[in-house]
Amino acid sequence: TQCRRAAVVCSAERKVDVAAVAEKTFNDVVPVPKESTASVHLGERVGGTKCKDSIVTPIVQSATYTFKDTQQLVDFVEGRYESFEYGRYGNPTTRAVEEKLAGMECTDDALMSASGMCSAVTMLLALVPEGGHLVTTTDCYRRTRQFVTTFLPKMGIGCTVIDPADMDGLEEALKAHNCSVFFSESPTNPYLRCIDIPKVSKMCHEHGCLVCIDSTFSTPCNTKAAVLGADLVLHSATKYLAGHNDVLAGALAGSHEVIGKVRQFHNVLGGVVDPHAAYLVLRGMKTLDLRVQQSNNNAMHLARELEKHPKIVKVHYPGLESHPEHHIAKEQMRGFGGVVSFEVEGDLKKTSDFIDALTMPYIAPSLGGVESLVEQPTIISYYDYTAEQRAALGIKDNLVRFSCGIENIEDIMADMEQALSIL
Repeated sequence: TQCRRAAVVCSAERKVDVAAVAEKTFNDVVPVPKESTASVHLGERVGGTKCKDSIVTPIVQSATYTFKDTQQLVDFVEGRYESFEYGRYGNPTTRAVEEKLAGMECTDDALMSASGMCSAVTMLLALVPEGGHLVTTTDCYRRTRQFVTTFLPKMGIGCTVIDPADMDGLEEALKAHNCSVFFSESPTNPYLRCIDIPKVSKMCHEHGCLVCIDSTFSTPCNTKAAVLGADLVLHSATKYLAGHNDVLAGALAGSHEVIGKVRQFHNVLGGVVDPHAAYLVLRGMKTLDLRVQQSNNNAMHLARELEKHPKIVKVHYPGLESHPEHHIAKEQMRGFGGVVSFEVEGDLKKTSDFIDALTMPYIAPSLGGVESLVEQPTIISYYDYTAEQRAALGIKDNLVRFSCGIENIEDIMADMEQALSIL
């Protein structure tokens, strides 16, 4: 009681409106939080789902939601009452992730789904009409390429594939076709090419074409694709957002209008993320900025050391001056990401021997987790392709993709050195 009285007296002397201060929210005090603050608090601090006075957003494991009476249901349908109706259309835990991601990407809204590919497929089917056309880039995730070149043609949808730096090719495609979407990763997989997002966005918007950037390799901590002009930002939330190799999820961020169109189609297809999986993404995102910074630093150090190594033929990393889009990466990335691709001196067998000699990274087809992962794309992703087919895609037998985790860089380098010594 004495402490409270003293506080009131002190506040009066300083002419502080105690009531006004008490009514301030986190959003009032920190309207534009920095990355590490945003990753912890957005989507949860104000207006988020809570159980009593819990700090942690709960897992709402419910397939359906109730209304106290018909009038409340009518109010919900007509937009006067905020709630949820059915699990395929939304979930409080999932919504917290969507709001956090939208805040970090500086967009109006976001939509979670069951996987990154689910987000990509739903987005393309929702936005590209039958008989339509899209533009994508040569260096990309194999399953994305497979969908746009194998499945979409069945719907009469055409696709122009260009080099990430081919702006003349993009202009030709935009003039020759009624393009609905330009879709590319940045950085791309596995050669980490970077799209000039402001330039591509300007060119596409002049022709009424939406731009979707898959920012999985970059994260909102390194690149704000929407701020740079993109209409949509896609993530395999399995990777950096969740960050612990323990969940499958996808996400798409953008304007209310465009996300609304995708959400309508998503509600029909039903590729929803499970509430527990959504919670794992939510928990992982709290440390996103910290993990990304460590991965950035590890990858930058690794890339520089490998570039000097006599048994490395070439290093692909946007943070290096030798990278073809380094000038673009410097302008639009805060950090250059945690993935480094490089070519060792040797053939398919020697490259495999090198990977097998590594003791720290797991041989696995993913990235963005706290553990370092390594893969040989020829074997893990393109083993069913002929040598000629791989060559046409630029996939070399001696190519290695290394996803840096958050381990100590000295330990990563020591392991790398001993493995390279066998070549």
